[in-house]
Amino acid sequence: MRTPLCDAFGIDYPIFAFTPSEHVAAAVSRAGGLGVLGCVRFNDAEELDRTLTWMDENTDGKPYGVDVVMPMKVPEEVKGLDVSSMIPEDHKKFVDDTLRKLGVPPLPEGEGREGVLGWLHSVARSHVDVALQHRPVLIANALGSPPVDVIEQCHAAGLKVAALAGAPKHALSHVNNGVDIIVAQGYEAGGHTGEIASMVLTPDIVDAVGPDVPVLGAGGIGSGRQIAASLALGSQGVWTGSIWLGTEEYRNLTSNQGWETAFLRATSSDTTRTRIYTGKPARLLKTKWTEAWAEDDAPEPLPMPLQNLLVADAHNRINASGDPDVISMPVGQIVGRMNEVRPVAQVMADLVAEFEATVKKLDGLAGI
Repeated sequence: MRTPLCDAFGIDYPIFAFTPSEHVAAAVSRAGGLGVLGCVRFNDAEELDRTLTWMDENTDGKPYGVDVVMPMKVPEEVKGLDVSSMIPEDHKKFVDDTLRKLGVPPLPEGEGREGVLGWLHSVARSHVDVALQHRPVLIANALGSPPVDVIEQCHAAGLKVAALAGAPKHALSHVNNGVDIIVAQGYEAGGHTGEIASMVLTPDIVDAVGPDVPVLGAGGIGSGRQIAASLALGSQGVWTGSIWLGTEEYRNLTSNQGWETAFLRATSSDTTRTRIYTGKPARLLKTKWTEAWAEDDAPEPLPMPLQNLLVADAHNRINASGDPDVISMPVGQIVGRMNEVRPVAQVMADLVAEFEATVKKLDGLAGI
């Protein structure tokens, strides 16, 4: 399982692993892939700095990446507006009423009141500034192309820039902006995702950007067979996310038993694509929380970043309650195959072994 991206990044396998857990990201890098730490959860630049220092010291000198959430166009919030004041009272009342109906208890006084500020453009820029003081080899943006000046800043520091795309036209726009690697994010994926399934999207984007731009297949990838399929569609590697929620190392980020119960019992049809998490279409586990937002009397989700600020405290309360019937969790359709909790090293070993067995089988079918 070796492609030009392995040489470009100094990794053994072209398996890129997005995760909000530094423990998972470091373990993936140590196992030969490229762990990519999601930075959106960091409100405090000093906390991110400490976390990346830990990554520097716990990856055995192997490379890693970071992922930010940054719109290309600079929104009003960087001009001094209080965005929280733009959240309608009716939306706040709906959230409070829904939590009460679902039996979600409040948090202790003083806990969980601050929204996840990493969704704000200005905070995402600070994430890039902090990352450049450490040794990541890649900065990825979950919202497509970062601003051109940020791309140039990363290139000047010797980093590659990746951006997610849900359609060929988006991928071409990213390339024109200077993005180095395109993540073809299929409809099956957890979190932000577009309208086109991976089987169609990956070759469409590969053909659109041409042979000189590496493409990572993403969406519904959680086995060696699926990695083989993505490479067969023209990708040079895979971008994975949901499968790392089911690892032992992820428990260092959250010990919430409700999360594990929820994904271990879920099938591939137990997800829904909705704007209630961030304001942009994202795939979540289907629970009583997502069902409440689908009712006729529910308000329309607010645009990013207002929706996340609206529901941030609710998510803290839901997660703290540990109720698997209510949990709010971004996860892809691959959740139906996440049937046990394993160490990261075992997941990596299984991905590689099944890939090799699949390719050998295909070679036999081709008579090679």
